[in-house]
Amino acid sequence: MNNTVPKTMKAAVMHSTREISIETLPVPQIDHNEVLIKVMAVGICGSDLHYYTHGRIGKYVVEKPIILGHECSGEIAAVGSSVNNFKIGDRVAVEPGVTCGHCEACKEGRYNLCPDVEFLATPPVDGAFVQYIKMRQDFVFSIPDNLTYEDAALIEPFSVGIHAAMRTKLQPGSTIAIMGMGPVGLTAVAAAKAFGASKIIVTDLEPLRLEAAKQMGATHVINIREQDPLIEIKNITNGIGVDVAWETAGNPVALQSALASVRRGGKLAIVGLPAQNEIPLNVPLIADNEIDIYGIFRYANTYPKGINFLASGIVDTKHLVTDRYSLADTREAMERALNFKNECLKVIVNPND
Repeated sequence: MNNTVPKTMKAAVMHSTREISIETLPVPQIDHNEVLIKVMAVGICGSDLHYYTHGRIGKYVVEKPIILGHECSGEIAAVGSSVNNFKIGDRVAVEPGVTCGHCEACKEGRYNLCPDVEFLATPPVDGAFVQYIKMRQDFVFSIPDNLTYEDAALIEPFSVGIHAAMRTKLQPGSTIAIMGMGPVGLTAVAAAKAFGASKIIVTDLEPLRLEAAKQMGATHVINIREQDPLIEIKNITNGIGVDVAWETAGNPVALQSALASVRRGGKLAIVGLPAQNEIPLNVPLIADNEIDIYGIFRYANTYPKGINFLASGIVDTKHLVTDRYSLADTREAMERALNFKNECLKVIVNPND
């Protein structure tokens, strides 16, 4: 390991729900095919908040102290003996799920479905609210000098939108409705813009988020407290409906609205995960109109596209990050993201500030 790398580091460790303490841990030792990364920015994600408040997401249960955080970027601090693509000091974005590389899903290029993936901050794997992490070299990507560490951390949620766009074959000139303008919904707007959608219609009930959606590229915003989204979407599309709808909020009513907003022969992507397993959907509508429905689980092969999109300046992300915290204040950052959705969008932790 490089001599300038310390032997210990600070980490924000969650011992139980809504309890995070700052502890001193050994800096990870890297294998021959790994790099050590000095973490510069970590975005707080909805899944982090879910583990923080409930201690579980579906089958993934927090059973021992865990370090959260998976949307991250940083600087190479050390390289393994067989690493040729990186050198110390390189600026990088981190794709947080290391897959096996040899199962059927990996061989098909759908490695997001790998059953043996080790994903940062998904129990029992620790995440990135630390000063240093190690990562296998093939899940690390160089970023250009004009891309900030904060933007590089946003590539992870942005990748979800890119994956949804690729899965639903979003075409230039398409019309799209995106339900829910949380951080994933907002980055999905950016992805839809990058893929050339001509009408990007979004729904939410928080004015702050709808305004941010406009900045990200939404052409029409609908506040569902004040307007019926289905009536508005039909008006905007001359009664036809949208080519594609993405539901990003995990809200059952929003999912039903998304389905109803799609034109005949259109596509629906389910991005957000609801609290309950089963939601009634209008099956005759799906069959009669030949609606294609796509499940979206994370992403695959999106990081190079994401880096190019964000570095190109096609989308404007500067207003997306509303709050910044030091590693020592990780718990306060989580509480802020949890309790002030009307005031904040993306909350970033800077572990080495």
